[in-house]
Amino acid sequence: MSFDIEKGKKRFLALLNEISSERKGIEPLVAWLEKGDFFSAPLTANQRGAYKGGLLEHSLNVYMAYMMLFAQDNDPFSSVVLITLLHKLCRCGYFKLEQRTQLNEKGKWEQVPTYVVEDKFPLGGGEKSIYLIERFVRLKPEEAIAIRWHMGGLDAAAQNSSETISTAFDKYPLAAKLHAAYMYAAHIPQKT
Repeated sequence: MSFDIEKGKKRFLALLNEISSERKGIEPLVAWLEKGDFFSAPLTANQRGAYKGGLLEHSLNVYMAYMMLFAQDNDPFSSVVLITLLHKLCRCGYFKLEQRTQLNEKGKWEQVPTYVVEDKFPLGGGEKSIYLIERFVRLKPEEAIAIRWHMGGLDAAAQNSSETISTAFDKYPLAAKLHAAYMYAAHIPQKT
């Protein structure tokens, strides 16, 4: 993958810095992110974004998709930055790198690095992201709902109770917009 992690990190930090005077706790949040693996973590173990920096690239892509789709709505900028950049904070410390043996294209066995899940705090995706963010920055109810339901109907909890997610999207348009941006960024190639 050719994603430039340093360039992406600068863009990510610049966006958070833009809201730091309005939202208390951004500086300690950034310090925590710097100590962890957020900027180098993959998004997934073996699907899209399964490479170093995949999580960072995805987060920036969701921000760009949101701005492209909904900038005219004039949603609070600090809310947009928080929900788009941090909705997958649950993936911090979520993977580890192992060596696996597999056949290469020449038919020979070789050791290859592979990400595997090692969730040390299995709270659940959206819930875990909210918990981690709120250790530093207080979320507004609409921000928490947006992060909780960012996966929309793909979330296992939504599959068991579509009424809950429908209510969330009806009551909090920010949640429906984050889901739309998430899906757009996930399925339509972006240039970060």
